[in-house]
Amino acid sequence: MTEDLFSSTHPPLPPTTEEDRFLWLRLLRSRRVGVSTFHRLMSEHGSAQNALAALPELARQAGINGYEPCPPGVIEAELKAARAARARLLCLGDADYPQALTDLPDAPPLLWAIGRSELLNQPAVALVGARNASSLGTRMARALAHDLGQDGFVIISGLARGVDTAAHAAALNTGTVAVMAGGVDVIYPSENTALAQDIAECGVMVSEQPMGLRPHARHFPTRNRIISGLARAVVVVEAAAKSGSLITARDALDQGREVMAVPGHPFDARASGCNLLIREGAALVRSADDVTAALPAQADTQTESQTDPRPPLDDLPPPPPETRSLQDAAALHQQILNRLGPSPLAEDQLIRDLRAKPQDIQPALLDLELDGQIHRQAGGLLARSG
Repeated sequence: MTEDLFSSTHPPLPPTTEEDRFLWLRLLRSRRVGVSTFHRLMSEHGSAQNALAALPELARQAGINGYEPCPPGVIEAELKAARAARARLLCLGDADYPQALTDLPDAPPLLWAIGRSELLNQPAVALVGARNASSLGTRMARALAHDLGQDGFVIISGLARGVDTAAHAAALNTGTVAVMAGGVDVIYPSENTALAQDIAECGVMVSEQPMGLRPHARHFPTRNRIISGLARAVVVVEAAAKSGSLITARDALDQGREVMAVPGHPFDARASGCNLLIREGAALVRSADDVTAALPAQADTQTESQTDPRPPLDDLPPPPPETRSLQDAAALHQQILNRLGPSPLAEDQLIRDLRAKPQDIQPALLDLELDGQIHRQAGGLLARSG
């Protein structure tokens, strides 16, 4: 059972009983059933109960013998964890499910939410950007988040380091949404634990992933479509030419959202993605006024833009493919691990020791961190786990 694009614009009827919600969870958590397959199965079989009953035969036809749907005990454990974390389950079609997501072809069938879920249905702007943001980048993120919040917008971001952290912190008093790559009860990076607690009180954290799931690299691109989908506009503050922020920008274009970017110096690699977006037609942002000025026209023409997107932005190229081979990547990972031990080492010092470029080291550090082989400490220090 592979992921097939679900083309229907009509969401399934929301579950009306706790048993229905249980079955929705069980179907979505079953092996080889992702978002698109969930939608297709619901469309073809009418209910989660019927889809679960059909799964073993569908798997057999696909050459998979002995297939069993997700065991009920797994869902019972997830529900127990959700109660402990005070998380609410929002189902597609529910009144409190984010209306901005309902028209997406890959809308999450289920979202776990901790905090003020009513913020998910208020006008919102997404601020995204580099994890290793410059001081100017974080200042810009804080200013935009604060001023847009004062203008009545909820701020959406991903709780990552750098731009995300600055944006969330500046919008706590006016409303902010953190879209998590892992379980809504798993804070990544751990240094944002206190910030996440503040968001749970003043804003809301959401995730489509199972409770307790630690994020892996593959989860971040799928998470990004929710960030852009919740927002009327996506503002990229700092981003390299190969970055997750450009994935979010492309998702926003596909979803008919406005894409904007803060310009940066041509010599700063952290600004290259923003400058590329502006060159291809993204609105240039100098302050919150530039964002709010663009939004009324965007709101009036949203339906038109979804059917007739602006040609320059549609031509935005994907990030250049990664040229590093798997063998080279593994060798770099090992070099990093050989340099690190239980005693913390500054990231800048590590880069100097390896005589490597920061843009080569930072993705490798993220891979190792997501894999649990290294961990970060306050002050930009790194140490080997275990």
